[in-house]
Amino acid sequence: MTHDDRLPEVLAASRVVLLDFDGPVCDVFAGLSAPEVAKQLTLLLSVHDEVAGAKAAETDDPIEVLRIAYEADGSVGREVEQALTAAEVEAVTVAGLPTSGAVAALRAARSTGRAVVMVSNNSAECVQRFLELHDLREYVEGIVGRPFGQPHLMKPNPFSLIRAAEQANVDVTNCTLIGDSLTDIQAAHAAGTSAIGYANKPHKAALFAEAAADAITDDMHAIADAFTAM
Repeated sequence: MTHDDRLPEVLAASRVVLLDFDGPVCDVFAGLSAPEVAKQLTLLLSVHDEVAGAKAAETDDPIEVLRIAYEADGSVGREVEQALTAAEVEAVTVAGLPTSGAVAALRAARSTGRAVVMVSNNSAECVQRFLELHDLREYVEGIVGRPFGQPHLMKPNPFSLIRAAEQANVDVTNCTLIGDSLTDIQAAHAAGTSAIGYANKPHKAALFAEAAADAITDDMHAIADAFTAM
């Protein structure tokens, strides 16, 4: 486990926790694989635009296929996004249990009186579905998912963080973002929030350190423990 002495201090300074979904809470494509979803989206895109479809075929990331679709044409992008949202909702129903430590972290955050708002590049519909399936909705004050039709506002754009802070009625600088992607750290820096990198893969700790994350952990239980110790 990566032990970071800064973790309790960073969390203690925050009034609201902004929590990324895919990774810290759920492995979205654990049951329905991301490459398979990307392939299906690429086939749909190719029907409308062969050039964009060929470009999309070079990635196995559904979110990247979505970006390519919108670059090609707005109406095609919206059709691909509708298909992606449906796939995400299906995926979370077969994704399995929440990330180890995630439920404890949600409960511990609430025990300190802090609100948790989900901020995700996945659709709000799939986040909502997963939380309902696992009886976690009560621990989450709000959900800010991918803004439909506006892929440029996905992280690393700080839009979702600013929107989440508004929902929680706090200044965004009083929040902390916990995320497992470099785009999370970048979005946090752009918004002026502190950033905790969840290094759920070995190479990520160095990546987050280089990106100047305020704290790093490879275990969501450490988040729960830091809150519990307050």
